[in-house]
Amino acid sequence: MKRIVLAVSLAILALSGANAQTNDELIKGATDTSNVLNYGMGYNLQRFSPLKQINKDNAKNLVPVWNYSFADDRSEESQPLVYQGVIYVTSHNATMAIDAKTGKQVWKTKVEYPAETPRIVCCGIINRGAAIFDGKLFRTTLDANVIALDAKTGKELWRQKAADIKEGYSMTVAPLVADGVVLTGISGAEFGTRGFIDGWDPATGKHLWRTNTIPSPDEPGGDTWKGDTWKFGGGSTWITGSYDPELNTVYWGIGNPGPFNSAVRPGDNLYTCSVLALEPKTGKIKWHYQFSPNNPFDYDSVAEMVLADLNVEGKPTKVLMDANRNGFFYVLDRTNGKLLAANPYVKVNWATGIDLKTGRPIETDVSKDARDGKKVVVYPSILGGKNWEPMSYNPQTGFAYANTLAFGGHYKTEPVTYKAGEWYLGMDLTDLWEWGDGPRGHLKAIDPLSGKTKWEVPSDIPRFSGVLSTGGGVVFSGQLTGEFEAFDADSGKKLWQFQTGSGIEGQPVTWQQDGVQYVAVASGYGGVYSLFSGDERLANIPAGGSLWVFAVKAQ
Repeated sequence: MKRIVLAVSLAILALSGANAQTNDELIKGATDTSNVLNYGMGYNLQRFSPLKQINKDNAKNLVPVWNYSFADDRSEESQPLVYQGVIYVTSHNATMAIDAKTGKQVWKTKVEYPAETPRIVCCGIINRGAAIFDGKLFRTTLDANVIALDAKTGKELWRQKAADIKEGYSMTVAPLVADGVVLTGISGAEFGTRGFIDGWDPATGKHLWRTNTIPSPDEPGGDTWKGDTWKFGGGSTWITGSYDPELNTVYWGIGNPGPFNSAVRPGDNLYTCSVLALEPKTGKIKWHYQFSPNNPFDYDSVAEMVLADLNVEGKPTKVLMDANRNGFFYVLDRTNGKLLAANPYVKVNWATGIDLKTGRPIETDVSKDARDGKKVVVYPSILGGKNWEPMSYNPQTGFAYANTLAFGGHYKTEPVTYKAGEWYLGMDLTDLWEWGDGPRGHLKAIDPLSGKTKWEVPSDIPRFSGVLSTGGGVVFSGQLTGEFEAFDADSGKKLWQFQTGSGIEGQPVTWQQDGVQYVAVASGYGGVYSLFSGDERLANIPAGGSLWVFAVKAQ
């Protein structure tokens, strides 16, 4: 009997251990080829894997292994996580655990939220993924709650309300676990909200701290807002930050100011269109860098802040890289926020460049005229030179791979009055786009320090998926028309594609299990481009969310 009890106890310990992720495991996530433990495939958000079983020569032999239906017809932008043979993926209304080899569902936990919630969501009914730590999954919900689930069973362990949807807040962000704290961001700048980043205790859900992205008059930076404009200043935080464990610093991008009509809010409007370097235990701001002061063009800076070590003027340097929505590719020293490089990677006409001494844009008459209330044609458009879709950085090639946008926009201010829970834009939305001729987007290989393009692959309809690069010299991306694609990292040559049945706006990942390299991506059409572009060529793209997993066919 004692032997039986001991055996059962050991089995229980083994099962509990299988679901007990540690800080060390998360820190090593970028090099753990058997699992995908971090949003961005590593704290550095490089979305690079050293795996090379799938390579330039055999990528043409990729075949689907299985497909799992989300039973959902909304946009699917989630990045899957993989741990010990189980895939964890989210949609706006469910969290799912799936056997990674067979595609069979392990558990599914539905997310309920009030029917009126979608009214305060600007750009898609979505969720971008989960975080995993200490046997728990953490995710956010559209009605601005943070929840923890048991990773083994899907049972809800705790739930905390971060904000009130009646004020225009919502949540789509994948949480970040850094130094034992769960960090989350918020959406809602288009509704006159005041943005923030929160820290939570992963065990209990206790609220540990809040860092407001719009300072009050008595806080540092408060003098960059006039009157009570700070109360409705925007500064959303809806994309997951990166983390440097050695420096113990989180880097989180901050969104656009509200309203778009910048005449309403004179001043630099900190910390909008910025990156904040934060202490994860307390939320204390170590330093900040503002990309676009007093921005009128919705050039939010929420997108991924990629960490790498680059040789800058002959010196190994810890850098942060950002393909900013404003059209410039930035490289900062992540130890102190010093600007090292900033060069255009798409067509830009609102500024001639970035002053390397001050870090401020050198603006043109396009910006001046826009602030004076004149109608202007601006490049990039309000969707940016690159929107939210994350790029990849391959340390072996030294290039960033990004889905970029190749069109401009029409900008004209309108009077605006704040009313809780309603749009707070101050911009004419009736004639938004300056499409021009040719492709509307490119997948580009970009030199971070120069911003120059090594190669580009055009697309008539722009790509809005994440990008993944690998040690096998392959770059993965997806089309809104449904094709999942593989490219040669050195030349941009297309190696393979597969039609998934709906538009791809998800974030591909790769891992190795039982000696086989797999690639997974969520498919499901319906994000910001489909909502606002009016692109009739997408009329026949069916909705329908699912997860696809691929591997090279055995020869």
